[in-house]
Amino acid sequence: MADESKSKEELISELNHLRGQLGELDDTYRDLEKQMRDQTEELSKINDAMATEVIKRKKLQEEFRLGCEKLQRVLNETISALSYAVEKRDPYTAGHQARVTKLAGAIAEHMNLSEQVIMGVKTAATVHDIGKINIPAEILSKPSELTKIEYSMITVHPQIGYEILKNIEFPWPVSTIVLQHHERLNGSGYPQGLQDDQIILEARILIVADVVEAMASHRPYRPALGINMALEEIEKKRGILYDPAVADACIHIFRTGKFSFEQ
Repeated sequence: MADESKSKEELISELNHLRGQLGELDDTYRDLEKQMRDQTEELSKINDAMATEVIKRKKLQEEFRLGCEKLQRVLNETISALSYAVEKRDPYTAGHQARVTKLAGAIAEHMNLSEQVIMGVKTAATVHDIGKINIPAEILSKPSELTKIEYSMITVHPQIGYEILKNIEFPWPVSTIVLQHHERLNGSGYPQGLQDDQIILEARILIVADVVEAMASHRPYRPALGINMALEEIEKKRGILYDPAVADACIHIFRTGKFSFEQ
């Protein structure tokens, strides 16, 4: 009986022990449940804060985009005004910068250059003769050969253009391109007598486009020479005066019909 009674007591003790463990498990479960609620609330707050931040960021991005578009419009209008100012003083080259811009852009695109480089080339081409604003109109429109003094005055226009543009914060090296657009690979150009890779690629593109358009068009001192003669000049002096890759691209787009000034 004693052993049997003891067994019952042991069973009762074990049952009580199990009840205690269950109670502890209940407490643990309630603690975990509370922690999960707290964490869920915290995550919900974080999610709300992130959603608010996303909305703010989208708003700021939109404001930034609109601001960039406005700045680009102002920049384009400024460039157009500068171009117009030059062509008003030199009616014989009216449209010259626009045609050079068109050709220079087509050459750069055919060379598979980046959009950034293409935009830099086109922007510089649009104002590449801005330095002529400082040259007397009678010299610009003189119907006969220039004297040495008059020619020397013409040759400073890239430097003047550089001085006009250098303090404008373009996202491209516009002032340098303008400064170098009368340089030649063999160092025979002006104003610095640069050679080969001393002339930046964008300027090398503008050089070819400028020469082709100038030869193909009428000038005060001569009639238009035509596009065929212009391309012959580029082909003949490819690698001497003009960058070979640029010259090849220019010749290709004309002779395959991919480009013409009349398009």
